[in-house]
Amino acid sequence: MLKLTHFRAVVLMVVVALMWSIAGVVTRHLEHARSFEVTFWRSFFTLLALLLILPALQGRAVFASMRHSGRALWISGVCWSVMFTAFMVALVLMPVANVLVTMAVGPLLTALFARVFIGHHIAPRTWVAIAVAGLGIAWMYGAQMAGLPLTGTLVALCVPVAAAINWTVVQHSQRHGHAVDLVPAVLVGAVISVVATLPLALPFQASWHDLGLLALLGVVQLAIPCVLAVRCGRVLKAPELALLGLLEVIFGILLAWLGAGEKPGTAVLTGGALVIGALVFNELLGWKEQK
Repeated sequence: MLKLTHFRAVVLMVVVALMWSIAGVVTRHLEHARSFEVTFWRSFFTLLALLLILPALQGRAVFASMRHSGRALWISGVCWSVMFTAFMVALVLMPVANVLVTMAVGPLLTALFARVFIGHHIAPRTWVAIAVAGLGIAWMYGAQMAGLPLTGTLVALCVPVAAAINWTVVQHSQRHGHAVDLVPAVLVGAVISVVATLPLALPFQASWHDLGLLALLGVVQLAIPCVLAVRCGRVLKAPELALLGLLEVIFGILLAWLGAGEKPGTAVLTGGALVIGALVFNELLGWKEQK
């Protein structure tokens, strides 16, 4: 595999963010698949893709090594499954822009969880960013509270919460000398998501058109970019990854607007600007401090 330089890793992460961002616009073009069936098929195709990708990258021994991995791998897998499931269900229940902006608070929640549960120091700039991001989320949802389902809001919030738990567990394990391979963890998450959503997805209603789109999501929007993002993480620092990952929000809102006519409201744009601005401010200062 081609060795990643810093520049190549940056370019690759931009591509990864673009691949992640297609979920909203593709979901809007489904014909009959709804709710948990959407999650089931996307996770199913992700599982099939990873069963091919993992042995190709790490050899067949990767499956045997998973059986001897510590608890962190399985906890991470559960978190991935929650993210897979909640993200797709939230897209069915709410506008794409709301879901993506809600997900953007994940890095700040991770910093907060790491402080509470494993004692990581939080810089003053991060406390300010958390407060501003919270204000942005409150503004976005407060202005639309009458028009958005409470269930959709709570489901969308499950995504950044599960992501924060995931990264906190991974950081804690690495501090104690137990590195977690995140690609097998994604595979575990896909398996759990498939098993958990199958009973809720029945009876299947997806058309062949829907299955084609969901296969696209499983392979191109989830399996491949997750593998690439883990590889980029070996070259890029955490602030760089967080900043480049924010492109998913921008790309996703634009694609849903252009490809599905889902124009974001003023409250979403204002609240989203506060959330993303807070994260950019925090990560840029963190990057400067590291350099």
